[in-house]
Amino acid sequence: MSDRTNTIAGWVFFSGIVALGLSIGSGMYFGADKHHTLENPGYPIEGAAEEGAADAGPSLAELLATGSAEAGEAVFAKFTSCHTINQGGANGIGPNLYGIMGVPIGKHIPGFAYSSALSGHGGNWTFENMDEWLKSPKRFADGTKMSFAGLGTPADRANVMLYMLANGGGPALPAVEAAPAAEGDAAAVEGEAVEGEAGAEAAPAA
Repeated sequence: MSDRTNTIAGWVFFSGIVALGLSIGSGMYFGADKHHTLENPGYPIEGAAEEGAADAGPSLAELLATGSAEAGEAVFAKFTSCHTINQGGANGIGPNLYGIMGVPIGKHIPGFAYSSALSGHGGNWTFENMDEWLKSPKRFADGTKMSFAGLGTPADRANVMLYMLANGGGPALPAVEAAPAAEGDAAAVEGEAVEGEAGAEAAPAA
C-alpha cells in the first residue's frame, strides 16, 4: 500500500515539474511576462474626418464666383415667412432686404425695430459679415431677435448673397486668389527662362 502511495506521489510531483517547465518555456518563447506596446494603437476608421477638415473646401470668393442667384432664390424661400426682398416690399417680422448688401448693419431700414445686438454691431454687410450672419445669426450678434438657426452649407450662403446682390446691388464680388504654382511647374518655368537667355547670348549679332 505504501509503495502505491509513493508511486502516485511521485507521478504527481513529476507532473508538477513538467507543468512548471512548460509554463516557464512558453513564457520565454512568447514573451508573456513582458509588457508589449502597440506600434499603432487602435485602428483607423476609413472616411473619418480629421480635425479642421470642416474648414477645407472652396473659399467664399470661389463660391461666389461659381454660384448663382437662381439657386439662391430657392434657398431664400426659407426666409420668406419673415422677409421680403422686392423693391419697396413691406417689412414683416424682419425688415425688407432689398439693397441689403454693403449697407451698415442694423440700419438698413430707418425706423425698423432692430435688436440692439444687431444695430450696435457696427460695420457693413460685407460678403464676409453676411456669410457669418447666415451661418449663425446668434453667434454673429448675440441677443438678436432672429430665431433662424442658420445655413450650414457654404454654397447655400453664397447663393443667397448672390440673390441679394441681384436685388438692389451692392459691393463688387471679392477676387478669387490664383492657386500657387507647384514646385515642379516653377522649376520648369525657371529652366525655360534660363534656356532662353542662353540662346539669346549664343545667337550671332546681325
